[in-house]
Amino acid sequence: MDEVRIVSAKTFIVSLPVRRPQLWAGLGTPPKGYVVLKLELSNGATGWGESQPIPTWGGDDATRYGETPATTVALIERILVPALADVDVSRFDQVHDKMDTVLRGYPYAKAAVDVAILDGVARGLNIPVYQLLGGRYRDTVAVAHSIGLMSAEAAALEATQVVADGICTLKIKIGVEPDRDVETVRLIRDAVGPAVTLRLDANQGYKNWRDAVAILKRMAPYGVAYAEQMVMGKDELAEVSRRSDVPIMADESSWTSRDVLELARKNAAQYLSTYYTKPGGLWRAKRLLTVAGACGMQSDINGSGEMGIGNAANVHLAAACPEITLAGTIPVTSTSECQRTKVGGRKYLDDIVTNPPEYNNGFIVVPDGPGLGVTVDEEKIRKYTVEA
Repeated sequence: MDEVRIVSAKTFIVSLPVRRPQLWAGLGTPPKGYVVLKLELSNGATGWGESQPIPTWGGDDATRYGETPATTVALIERILVPALADVDVSRFDQVHDKMDTVLRGYPYAKAAVDVAILDGVARGLNIPVYQLLGGRYRDTVAVAHSIGLMSAEAAALEATQVVADGICTLKIKIGVEPDRDVETVRLIRDAVGPAVTLRLDANQGYKNWRDAVAILKRMAPYGVAYAEQMVMGKDELAEVSRRSDVPIMADESSWTSRDVLELARKNAAQYLSTYYTKPGGLWRAKRLLTVAGACGMQSDINGSGEMGIGNAANVHLAAACPEITLAGTIPVTSTSECQRTKVGGRKYLDDIVTNPPEYNNGFIVVPDGPGLGVTVDEEKIRKYTVEA
């Protein structure tokens, strides 16, 4: 294959109208726009990337730092794309080595570049992105719907609406007030019945392992399948894991392959919540999941309410990785013209792609067109672009 170079790059900050705000423990101001990157490549293809920077989102004990959309745009335009000027971007490990050489950290900026490159390279070869990640392991991806922080009654109502859309796994945000959290889980279980899988996500909201273990014991009678990141820190998480009958999932504690190894050594989590953004892109996320599989850890694909480009990246990653055995808390992309669901998995009232992936009774069908398999609507990008 001929070498592939970046010819031009353009960034946008896009803010779509939301169905409802998504709130969780530790979130400051809800994000006001995500970053979209358009790359023109020398193979004649256009590649699109997306990143969901949130300034208050990061790892344990501030070991990973949040990004704002303005930060991410500046890093892409001033550091990352210029550093790749003389790099054959079809050599994906070299791309990441170069980005890491010129910029330590900032995985969300790197993820936008990674996705745009893989999309453009795959389009130039007329193959789907999942082929670059090792081939398609599955044809559909199971969806879990995330119920954000709200009143227990409102959460139970949304749960019934989601189940009506065919989704059978609910992720319930907790971690703020124990009595409210228990009541929310109870009301949701009463509303949806025993067949629906309930998982919890505290976003490090409980102060210590003792509080986390106590709350899990109170919730266990309502059939909790597993609980995500109940506390901050791998050691604290390991204490919860040691004392709880409910399996534990790591999210904020898991960003890199080394994090996965440390979690496995400490037996701090049985499951992982994996993003394409946290490791710095699809290429590094695939490596992280391979390590997780070697450690006997299962995973889902998680996210931050991606728009159509980012969610297509989610689906291709899940399609290519056998370690993804759990329903993923990713959106079901819809547009104002094409509504795949009413409530289930629906984050936005419109989107920036013209052809959302098919949805069928709780599963997203993996697109098999070139690149990410979605067509970007540049008119809608212009419509929804906001200032940094």
